[in-house]
Amino acid sequence: MEKVSGSLPPREKLQQQGASALSDAELLAIFLRTGASGVPVLMLAQRMLNEFGSLYNIMTAGQADFSHIKGVGEAKLAQLHAIAELGKRFFSTQLLSENVLENPQATYHYLQSVLAHQEREIFMALFLDNRHRVLLAQTMFSGSINSVEVHPREIIREALKINAASLILAHNHPSGFAEPSQADRFITDKIKDACILLNIRLLDHIVIGRGEFVSFAERGWL
Repeated sequence: MEKVSGSLPPREKLQQQGASALSDAELLAIFLRTGASGVPVLMLAQRMLNEFGSLYNIMTAGQADFSHIKGVGEAKLAQLHAIAELGKRFFSTQLLSENVLENPQATYHYLQSVLAHQEREIFMALFLDNRHRVLLAQTMFSGSINSVEVHPREIIREALKINAASLILAHNHPSGFAEPSQADRFITDKIKDACILLNIRLLDHIVIGRGEFVSFAERGWL
């Protein structure tokens, strides 16, 4: 039997207790607005969470993934994709206005929103000024489902072109597991060596999985 939390309707609960008091199902129900025939909206929201496992998986799913869930058609799917894009733009705006070392969570959220749903490996670089503010967030290389060819000289060339003082590398693992490979560590060392020669600081390399990440800096690998 599906459980639906809360005694107050989601909108009333939000008004009385604030958005942070709502469960994932209650938040999702507010955006869905209506349920299906014989299925209240909160029950529909909980059913979707049970099926997909997380809000993130729901927001990045395609139409075919919802084909067996009654009540989720093109209109609701468009709403979900719009919410996901709104979140991505929010994190992008936040990242561009923050000192990334003072607010590392903004960096992680932004990279998750951009990379976690990609079906191929994408290698990005965040180029920073001398106050650790983002000058440019750039996709540098695109690869296959399990690898991406990275050229350190292209990253360094871009850093010099915009006079970046430091940078953060990032790439995704479409498998969903963020644990870095030996190849990840090898290319990071090569880029670090190139940065040292030109007095550019490599602050981190962040590997993004589905709902998880690994920071080279936190591991003590830089």
